[in-house]
Amino acid sequence: KDQDLTFVASEADNYALEEALRLKEKHGGEVVVISMGGEEAARVLRSGLAMGADRAIHLLDPKFKGADEFAAAATLSKAIDKDGGADLVLAGVQSDDLGTGMTGTMMAEFLGWAHATVVVGVEAGADGKTLKVRRELEGGINETVELPAPAVLTIQFGINQPRYASLKGIMAAKKKGFKVWSAADLGLAEDAVGQAGAMYEVKEILVPEKKSKVEILGGTPEEAAAALVEKLRREAKVI
Repeated sequence: KDQDLTFVASEADNYALEEALRLKEKHGGEVVVISMGGEEAARVLRSGLAMGADRAIHLLDPKFKGADEFAAAATLSKAIDKDGGADLVLAGVQSDDLGTGMTGTMMAEFLGWAHATVVVGVEAGADGKTLKVRRELEGGINETVELPAPAVLTIQFGINQPRYASLKGIMAAKKKGFKVWSAADLGLAEDAVGQAGAMYEVKEILVPEKKSKVEILGGTPEEAAAALVEKLRREAKVI
């Protein structure tokens, strides 16, 4: 049951938050953490504030339940617009549950911004209008691209070492700005959010069926070898 669980930010999102905090420390600015979810998401946002984020926005509404990547991206993008926009949006490369890696790129499309995925390095241009981004491709190959700001980047695992929240940070988090917005606050119709606004519905999630078993063959090595050959011939039919 949900009430028996402790909710935390996904590993990928922690890397994204750490990268945002490092960019702020180097270039200035403000870091805002946003999450769409039930009451449990408030604790996750508070942990982000304790790590060093300046403000938090909690998208809380029963109508948001059942959202897929499309509906989630639409809702998050609206929140960014309502908050006055941003210079850069960082998100984890994928979630810990479905792991599709699509929400960030869909947000970029809704916002009309450039985007890059599986990012392992970020540098802000001297003009403040461009970003130099290093992406990880298949086979461990890196690609460096230049993007115009604002942009959406999905951050790869291991890009940095996320910091722990200090006692001072935890205490300071209690005094930081914390907004709670509903679908109505965002100006979104009921059929545009949650399950109603989703492009697909997950009917069921199953554990893969076991298709193999382990059998220990006893006896002497010679007897075990003979038994193995017999099973390969009669059951597996490979010899």
